[in-house]
Amino acid sequence: MRLCAIARDNDMSIYEELGIRPVINACATLTKLGGSIMPPEVVAAMEDASHCFVDLEELQSKVGDQIARLTRNEAAYVSSGAAAGIVLAVAACITGQDRTRMDLIPNDAGPKDEAIVFKSHRNGYDHAVRMVGVKMVEIGTAQHTDPAELAAAITDRTSAFVWFQGGMTGRADFPIEQVIEICSARGVPVIVDAAAQLPPVENLWTFTQKGAVCAIFSGGKDLRGPQSSGLVVGRRWLIEAMRPNGNPNAGIGRPMKVGKEEMAGLLAAVQRYVSLDHVARRERDERVVREWCTALGDLHGVRAQRSFPNEAGQPLPRCEVLLEEGALLKLDALMQALRDGTPAIAVAAAGERGLYLNPMTLTDEEAVVVGHRLRELLAG
Repeated sequence: MRLCAIARDNDMSIYEELGIRPVINACATLTKLGGSIMPPEVVAAMEDASHCFVDLEELQSKVGDQIARLTRNEAAYVSSGAAAGIVLAVAACITGQDRTRMDLIPNDAGPKDEAIVFKSHRNGYDHAVRMVGVKMVEIGTAQHTDPAELAAAITDRTSAFVWFQGGMTGRADFPIEQVIEICSARGVPVIVDAAAQLPPVENLWTFTQKGAVCAIFSGGKDLRGPQSSGLVVGRRWLIEAMRPNGNPNAGIGRPMKVGKEEMAGLLAAVQRYVSLDHVARRERDERVVREWCTALGDLHGVRAQRSFPNEAGQPLPRCEVLLEEGALLKLDALMQALRDGTPAIAVAAAGERGLYLNPMTLTDEEAVVVGHRLRELLAG
């Protein structure tokens, strides 16, 4: 089975030339595995955009207008990944259209130098907020947060509230609708990091329709756009304040360059995504998970079951494979065998005695290979 069908003039893929083995990704749309595979229409749009010079700011504006229309938002901006979108959104909340203030960040964030976050939402992407020069003000504990704590935390120094949507959501916070209500009453914008929160497709407009100033998505995950792209959708005033902070201007986002090819590719990806039959896609994933459960469930010492939702909280199923007493291989040995096999297969650990198989990044052919390989290893 050849994973990279597109060969170069010498009939070798770039990975073959470099001596790198491609991987069947039964894990998720992880950045470290390349996010996702771009469909032909996205690749074609990027290739088409590569042939001409163009005014980058005009292209960003026109692409943003098209994406905003497709996603039912006032405005949109293509960033160089979701984390860059967070940087620029926070910067926009601090600077507005003040060019002098743009020159001062991050060393001097000025009077709006705080951003509020739930303690239970803290994660590695805090860097994207803090690098603008703001202090993150935590509310609540790892177990509970009272709405009164948010009201008390808002001061004249508050630039934004940053909501991280994902696996940590719902554990020690309170509903985003309540967050938006409290913040809006005090004029504090709510930024939603929803990098991996597609599907459902409705998230492209749900957060902003609830009142968030913007929602930020990865372009290279389920959208299947360029891996180095991100999408910010939301209020026009915020998007217009992001532009001078970002490339090609000499603001804090100048190093976060997004090129004409990524802009064109992400537009094509969004056009494709909003026209997909998402019900059929979900049914397909359910079928794959059922087939895995059937193929693995009768093995000695193995239990295979449907897990829902997946690791990012997306409304899609995955298969949880649990290794019980009597299983032929221990988890570490099994995962190593999958990585070392031909083809190499990447899966996610499920605790100390199990693994997850995620169908969302797989073709039907690859899904069959994953099931057969696992059964082969566990049956002996």
